[in-house]
Amino acid sequence: MREIAWIKAALKDFGRFPEDVQDRIKDALTIASMGQKADIAKPMKGLGSGVFEIALPYRSDAYRTIYAVQLGDAIWVVHAFQKKSTAGIATPHKEVELTKARLKRLEEMLR
Repeated sequence: MREIAWIKAALKDFGRFPEDVQDRIKDALTIASMGQKADIAKPMKGLGSGVFEIALPYRSDAYRTIYAVQLGDAIWVVHAFQKKSTAGIATPHKEVELTKARLKRLEEMLR
């Protein structure tokens, strides 16, 4: 089982999620730490291999958590946000750009 590590800002945002949402996402991250993929996780397109997004609809909202499995020895949670876009199910561009920037900084830090 691999450690689950958090970028500080992602953990702070995750802490604002409803408790039920946090529990479901933590379960999915635990599955990832055991080398498997939860049914609510999917590969994140355009960010390279090993980056996944957990998408969880909850009541009338949607919560997303993005993690990377190929950075160091840990599963790294790099972003967590409540999706507010009304333009379909796609991840909003600003959230993708923020994730890319965090992944780049994390890769540099882990070198």
